[in-house]
Amino acid sequence: MVSEPVSGTLGLLVVGGLVVASLVTLAAGYRVVRGPTTPDRVVALDVIGTNVVAIALLFALVTGQGLFVDVSLVLAIIGFISTVAVARYVTEGDIIE
Repeated sequence: MVSEPVSGTLGLLVVGGLVVASLVTLAAGYRVVRGPTTPDRVVALDVIGTNVVAIALLFALVTGQGLFVDVSLVLAIIGFISTVAVARYVTEGDIIE
């Protein structure tokens, strides 16, 4: 189902949110590459995952396509599971006992 895209002032704010989320994602990408420790890199990857979910939701608002909401929910679930798996690997050295 396709809803109506946002317009006017709200549309400008949503596009501004897209730009800000994209810039924060790029900054977190820098931290992934240059992070001094493994936990810093894990947190930066988690920030990237969260921002990708936010970008998908904001894009759904801009385009009016509800499919991106479903995509963002799946990305959020995958991001949570991967964060738990990496945290367990970092702390215990093994994911599955």
